[in-house]
Amino acid sequence: MKIYLFALMLLIGVVLALHLTMNAQVGVILKNPKMGNALFWTIGGITAILIGLSSWEGAVFSRLSEVPIWLLTAGAMGAALVFGIAWTIPQIGAGPAFVLMIAGQVIAGLLFSHFGVLGSPVEPISLMKIFGALLLIGGVGIVTFAR
Repeated sequence: MKIYLFALMLLIGVVLALHLTMNAQVGVILKNPKMGNALFWTIGGITAILIGLSSWEGAVFSRLSEVPIWLLTAGAMGAALVFGIAWTIPQIGAGPAFVLMIAGQVIAGLLFSHFGVLGSPVEPISLMKIFGALLLIGGVGIVTFAR
């Protein structure tokens, strides 16, 4: 088992929560979450270009025609997701927002792995995994609705 990859994903989850909450706060301060999100994506786009240029390979552009167009919609999907999150966090709070997102990701992840969606290694859903997902959903309910 590559424990460092599990630690990396945990760290990425923490950074993602911080990033999305920062994005939401920019929208609150600007009183315009759409412009706050646009600012974040502009900075993110410039950063992505700089990171991409650090491993420049001209042949990438010739292989671009091999990528199905629908896969390229992930960029627009990402922008819409971050906007939706940044708009929602100030309204329902970071705790409920993140546990609901995590629940959605776990459920989707179980299904993607079960069916091998988009090249994911096939891992059949088991009763134990269903039990774990149900526990997670119960926890989501507690975090979201408990006062």
